Amino acid sequence: MIDSALGDIMAQTRNKRTTVHGRTVTTTMRRTLRREAPTTIGLLTDAEDFAAMRRYRTFTFDDHGVYLEQVEALLKALAAQGVHTTVALFDPLEYAHYCAEAGIAPDTPAGRSRFTAEIAACGATVTYEGQPLDALIQVLVGRAVRRATWEYATLLLAGLGDCADCGLDIGGAAFDRASHLLERTLEAAGPGTHHLVCSTPTENDQLLAALHTDRPTAGPVLLDTSEGAEFVSVLAVAIALESHGGVVLRTSTPGAPDRVHGWRLSRGNLDPLTAGEVFSAYCTDADTGEPVAPESGVEYCAGFDIGADEPEEHR
Repeated sequence: MIDSALGDIMAQTRNKRTTVHGRTVTTTMRRTLRREAPTTIGLLTDAEDFAAMRRYRTFTFDDHGVYLEQVEALLKALAAQGVHTTVALFDPLEYAHYCAEAGIAPDTPAGRSRFTAEIAACGATVTYEGQPLDALIQVLVGRAVRRATWEYATLLLAGLGDCADCGLDIGGAAFDRASHLLERTLEAAGPGTHHLVCSTPTENDQLLAALHTDRPTAGPVLLDTSEGAEFVSVLAVAIALESHGGVVLRTSTPGAPDRVHGWRLSRGNLDPLTAGEVFSAYCTDADTGEPVAPESGVEYCAGFDIGADEPEEHR
């Protein structure tokens, strides 16, 4: 903008000047550097986590709603300054554990800042691009859940070790098999917008992974690599544990009803469900077992043969 550029030029004539190593530095120069320094905000998304942080004297907020309003105002102010800002999920339990391991005082702004930098480097984050805070929180929580699922699945696969009989890396073999099944499913599904969900029970939880892909009429499948890794990891857990895993595929194409297909996992294969089984699975509440009304404009179809190779025999 011309006005802002003129404002910066005029500000330089008014700014206090400081000499550093024989060179003159203005505060405007520092502002320029500040715009090129990214910012990360650790966000307490729910009231329970917010209440847990109130035990720290230096955490001065006492109302979660006001806290969220102030966070959103800060995000807008940073964006107005041209500062690239990301938001990370701040977990009070992980924070306390981190401080104990690192030997730092938790009741300090410096401790919270250091932890935020750590989770930004290795955890789920969302870039602020002017979206409403509610929408940002929804995306952030979703990414955090997916990352936690992927980490759990990866650790589980790594902990399976080698087969006592043949020495095969069980987790690695299951991952390779899951990758092949996903590739064949997407190839066989053809053009369209595809949404896949894989679920499988484990000893401690029900793992769930979702994958969204687009495939033009002629061209390769457009696949998000992080979502793909999460999906394959959950499917690999089902293969390795020989659990009752399943995959559901919903395909959208212009001018046609959405189609829903389903498969059950059996001995390293995806066996097609019947149309009735797909309808029953899709129209039943997973928590209560109660029927759910079918969606209008959706066809519940039998699964199809994905043309996968036969799994290698493992003895």
